[in-house]
Amino acid sequence: MAFYKDHYQVVIIGGGLAGMACALQLQAKGVNDILILEKHNLPGGLATSYVRNGVEVEATLHEMMSIGPKEDRLKVGQFFDEMGVDIDWLRVPEAYRFVETEKGIDITLHSGFKKMAHEIEAKYPGWGRKVYDFMNLCNRVYNSMNYLSTHQMGKLKMLKEHPDFVKTLGYTAQEVLDTYKFPEDIQDILKAYWIYVGNPTDTLPFTIFAFLLADYFRGGSYVARGFSHEMSMKMERKVEEQGAQFEFCQEVEKILVRDGQVYGVRTKRGDEIRCDYVVSGAYPNRVYTQMIEPSSEVPEGAVKVINAKKLSVCPVSVMMVLDGTPEELGIHDYNIFSTNNMHMDELWANSKTLGPYHYLTSICLNLANPDCCPEGLTQFSITALPLVNAFEGVKEEDYFALKRKLASEMIEAYEKTTGIVIHDKIREIEVETPVTVSHYVGAWKGSIYGYAHDMQDHVVARLQTADSEKFIKGLQFAGAHGISGDGMGPQITNGRAAAKGILDDLK
Repeated sequence: MAFYKDHYQVVIIGGGLAGMACALQLQAKGVNDILILEKHNLPGGLATSYVRNGVEVEATLHEMMSIGPKEDRLKVGQFFDEMGVDIDWLRVPEAYRFVETEKGIDITLHSGFKKMAHEIEAKYPGWGRKVYDFMNLCNRVYNSMNYLSTHQMGKLKMLKEHPDFVKTLGYTAQEVLDTYKFPEDIQDILKAYWIYVGNPTDTLPFTIFAFLLADYFRGGSYVARGFSHEMSMKMERKVEEQGAQFEFCQEVEKILVRDGQVYGVRTKRGDEIRCDYVVSGAYPNRVYTQMIEPSSEVPEGAVKVINAKKLSVCPVSVMMVLDGTPEELGIHDYNIFSTNNMHMDELWANSKTLGPYHYLTSICLNLANPDCCPEGLTQFSITALPLVNAFEGVKEEDYFALKRKLASEMIEAYEKTTGIVIHDKIREIEVETPVTVSHYVGAWKGSIYGYAHDMQDHVVARLQTADSEKFIKGLQFAGAHGISGDGMGPQITNGRAAAKGILDDLK
């Protein structure tokens, strides 16, 4: 019996969250002739975990956006429910604690627009109402973006039905924040999530910033009880139950194109598989420079587009298992953003270096998932988000020394900021860098957050240019490099968008 069929309707390269979301969406619309080829022996890509001395450790997920409680599901949570993928979601206890040592700012915010506004009011009397108004503006933009992602409408109708979206569309996050005349402290507090979208607020579109804030504060954030790997395994199981063929340890080397249209793929072991559509989890950078066969089928415009895009940030994460419970260690916060100052030009310049990094986030998983490790231990991580270019010149012989240096610096910075000593409590430690990411999933230059959002290239702009950037018929992209950009929630959205592209073509 042949390992593969003679022909498939859809071949998906990569069994990450986006690829599996694409498959589920296609199956929901009646497209079932699907082959997923994954180069590793597990699904999910970076949505995974690893085991050290009997302890399962979350590899990447800090929090999942766009889930929402059962009674008010947001779009990603709703998608899982509709697809019959039952994830055991656990709500993260707070949005974040923000610590800025230069000004002595130390505040903890929780989800809910009113609640977080009251928490700011308690520290900065007289400003709670204005913060609440600002968050409601963010929420209106958030609602508009969700609506417009699935509906088309004329300019006049947009002006009538989505006025705030239209009014703020051409402005940066900083420009809109400035209209509220918030004190600098409050601005700093509201900007805490800025690094996740890979641009300072003076070049970050307000549309992206508003979506981010509303998503985090409206329904809160979640983690899966079984780690991000629970999502991966349950999605894979559902995809296979519904008839897709899912093959592991099968790396795709080439996408076969003839007369501007895909007709198949070739695996590393030499299998040529025919199909009508290819969905690529590989970045367009790799696809258009290394994977299209013959290379003469790569349009000049495709290379120009990828050369114009800027890669976003990538994590340097120190992941630890600590001896002692969070209470015994003195850890009381799930998530802390900490920095010596919020001078964004300095922080952005710092993100282009090999450290020491000045903007960190720390996560204590036990405080969201009490059963995440054996009794008496704590699962803890510290993460910086530099630009991937910082690692381009690192030599192989210097790499492990660099990882040790970064880990030491980040642990020391956390201890100095919080007064909590953890370096002598470490039982297990791993350090993840862009090199780790590149090695594990093959992401272009180790990027996990796709292309940076700026005023020239962001979700709204990408939606407008999407059709003109379909350079090869039958080829779709699904991953962090997709229209919605970074994070595990957007991976689901990007996978669904790839499915929509195929479904629209089939009409």
